[in-house]
Amino acid sequence: MTRKHLIYTSAISFLLFLPSLIIAQAINHNNYTIQKSITCTKGAVVCAHPLASQVGLHILQMGGNAVDAAIATQLALAVVYPGAGNIGGGGFMVAHLKNGKNISIDYREKAPAAASRDMYLDKDGNPLLNLSQNGHLAAGVPGTVAGLFASLKYAKLPFATLIQPAIDLAEKGFAITASQAASFNSTKKEFLELNTSPVAFVKDGDWKAGDILVQKDLANTLKRIRDKGQKGFYEGETAKLVVAEMKKGNGIISLSDLKNYKAKERDVVDFNYKGYQILTMPLPSSGGIILEQMMKMIEDKNIAEMKFETAASVQLMTEVERRAYADRAEFLGDPDFVKVPVKTLVSNAYLQERMKDYEPGRAGSSKNIKAGHIHESEETTHISIVDDEGNAVSVTTTLNGGYGSRTVVSGAGFLLNNEMDDFSVKPGVPNMYGAVGNDKNAIAPGKRMLSSMTPTIVLKNGSPYLVVGTPGGTTIITSVFQTLVDILEFNMTVDDAVNKPKFHHQWLPDVLFIEKGFSPDVKKELQAMGYDIKERSAIGRTEVIQIKWDDTTKKKTIIAVGDHRGDDDARGY
Repeated sequence: MTRKHLIYTSAISFLLFLPSLIIAQAINHNNYTIQKSITCTKGAVVCAHPLASQVGLHILQMGGNAVDAAIATQLALAVVYPGAGNIGGGGFMVAHLKNGKNISIDYREKAPAAASRDMYLDKDGNPLLNLSQNGHLAAGVPGTVAGLFASLKYAKLPFATLIQPAIDLAEKGFAITASQAASFNSTKKEFLELNTSPVAFVKDGDWKAGDILVQKDLANTLKRIRDKGQKGFYEGETAKLVVAEMKKGNGIISLSDLKNYKAKERDVVDFNYKGYQILTMPLPSSGGIILEQMMKMIEDKNIAEMKFETAASVQLMTEVERRAYADRAEFLGDPDFVKVPVKTLVSNAYLQERMKDYEPGRAGSSKNIKAGHIHESEETTHISIVDDEGNAVSVTTTLNGGYGSRTVVSGAGFLLNNEMDDFSVKPGVPNMYGAVGNDKNAIAPGKRMLSSMTPTIVLKNGSPYLVVGTPGGTTIITSVFQTLVDILEFNMTVDDAVNKPKFHHQWLPDVLFIEKGFSPDVKKELQAMGYDIKERSAIGRTEVIQIKWDDTTKKKTIIAVGDHRGDDDARGY
């Protein structure tokens, strides 16, 4: 190499690194605050951790678009939000691009080639849910890294620029929040039991807020992805480390499983609701189909007159949820493996038939209300992003349970998912979220397990109006449904739509779950109708961005809100 060529190459390398250097100087890893809302005019990012939302914001400010920011934010979350932000899991992306194109990218995990339908049953056919939920055998083939590279063609900046902030956060460390400290401490026993090597999330004594979490192994894994692209994860040293980890704990992910994994673009679920265009995720997410069913089942009921969380509106929405989740259990699975009657499930004629036995003021029964007749800890995480060019991105990713399988790949520093539990281990047997299924969602080699993730974008007059999503297992779909109804029908502010108490029904168990703070008077009215009501812990952590246009000035206002239920953070400019 000539001296001139060497100088030129060094200059190019410096220019590529410069944006990352700017971000590193702008973000203080050890001294930051959580910002719950922002009103701005150009672009915004909302996600589960303030350091990750700051990374996404700075990517927007340096000229990246919403897809660039989504990639960088997901990578940062893999470091600063290990409970769900991930490279050892998978997810879904829904995007509306400035040219009017709507896209969805499926990077849901897959069952390994050695997986089999009855792999979690004992010799007598009894389910062994511990194996589907904990440790090495619970892990599906990770899809996140493939998903990031599948979305890269819609981005503007080099991947090396987008991943460098995550590398810096892992290598140099960052101060953990109080909730993270409590979470690490409460999971210490499982980390010790399910890992054969020391993991970064365990220390002598207890974690406390402000302690610095350094993840050197993860930083090196991210560097291999930076330097070698997708192959830096699915082949070579990282892949070998994954397979070596599998052998330690009787896992079955192989080198060929990793090498053969592909993310997949699918047709967006795209439907109209009272003049709004709703874009959401298709199968293997059950979210899009169920959301469309639920919105259409209330469309002719004049729910706006019933008002927010009155007995009448909650009862209607509960009965809609009951019917949609019954259909989920009966009909839905990976469309690459099973035939799903999607057109019928979302048709007006079918949905009107489903609501024929709806009776205002009286609780339905899941014993009597089944699927229609036709000839998904809730440690997921969501990112909502809009930019100044007209792009909007909604991304939900997951490890499934909190910290997934709680198994860290030795030498690679990332947690593996426990997504195999989202299959129907045995027809009629509930998974960790109480969801049931049948052969449509049975385990098969290379098959994607059914999901509840529901990244959603609402267009008004063809432009982004809402970007919505949440974690929460099977509560994801009902939380997105309620958020849309709160804003589109009840004209609530984004802050109220995000933070007011939520409720949830999923057919089985036949229980109406409510959050703390739900009206006691409404609760009594619903109990009098015949509902079994139980108060539960927080339902989801919804991230919402709203874009309002002034018809006179033709200027936009962006309102972004992070949920008060977690460390969620909203940033914008």
